[in-house]
Amino acid sequence: MRKTLIIAEAGVNHNGSIELAKKLIDAGADAGVDYVKFQTFNTQNLVLKQAEKAEYQKRNLNNDDTSQYAMLQKLELTKEEHFELINYSKQKGVNFFSTAFDLESIDFLATLNLGFWKIPSGEITNYPYLKRIAQHKEPVILSTGMSTLEEITDAIDVLKSFGVRKEMITVLHCNTEYPTPYADVNLLAMQTLCGKLNVSVGYSDHTLGIEVPIAAVALGATIIEKHFTLDRNMEGPDHKASLEPTELKSMVRAIRNIEQALGSKHKIISSSEKGNREVARKSIVAARDILEGEVFTEENLTVKRPGKGISPMKWKEIIGTKSPRHFKTDDQITYS
Repeated sequence: MRKTLIIAEAGVNHNGSIELAKKLIDAGADAGVDYVKFQTFNTQNLVLKQAEKAEYQKRNLNNDDTSQYAMLQKLELTKEEHFELINYSKQKGVNFFSTAFDLESIDFLATLNLGFWKIPSGEITNYPYLKRIAQHKEPVILSTGMSTLEEITDAIDVLKSFGVRKEMITVLHCNTEYPTPYADVNLLAMQTLCGKLNVSVGYSDHTLGIEVPIAAVALGATIIEKHFTLDRNMEGPDHKASLEPTELKSMVRAIRNIEQALGSKHKIISSSEKGNREVARKSIVAARDILEGEVFTEENLTVKRPGKGISPMKWKEIIGTKSPRHFKTDDQITYS
């Protein structure tokens, strides 16, 4: 059975509070996710002071301050807080992870030996960033929101040129509107990425609800990333497009069920249904009393359950032959 890697994206939904971040880890561990992921950045290295918030951030924060810089400064996690969250995650039995958004943050996360890298959609055209990550020669998860196939190919080429083998790359189909309208998900494009790029694929979801990531698993996603929060009504840029803890748990449970349901590509008779074959199928039986030596016809034969006798698929072989003995109505026909 293929196991989907489930990354619960806490992101910046801790609102700058280490205690809230720990509660998010609690919720992720309780839901049974594989990783709880945060974001690592230095605001000064990430954004110009005059840069405005995205439209969804303005809507979700619902205040007059349009500064992206001011918003992000409040959401930074210190290095000490990273270590604290790593230790706390270990205590709770869930893996800690984080995405770097600038070169300095990449260098810091490298010291944590997390084992792989996540490249967010906004950095897919950032050559120095891609190069810095690729030089670590570790597995890479590449989100592709807002990207063309050509841009994704170019990013993969940069990663490969600095030491990341193609089999180490997983490409996540993604749409970066928060929340993403269902009509814009274009989930089948995930399969196109797999076929055109010849890489493993997954899905980073920003829709409301849990239906789309579950469908993505059924379509072959090996990784699911989904934002979550403790309360969608909290103030912050991403809360409104995030799952609450009970929804996260439901998503994980559904994905694990789908993994089992996918099975193999072979059409087989499962062990659970073998006992139903005789009960549900039919046999050739006498439609009325039939004398020994009488010819079997369409009129004196019929088919009924159970399927313990001659299969109706032998119908043409039986019609026209002589009855070997006397059969009463509803007797199963036998060859001798």
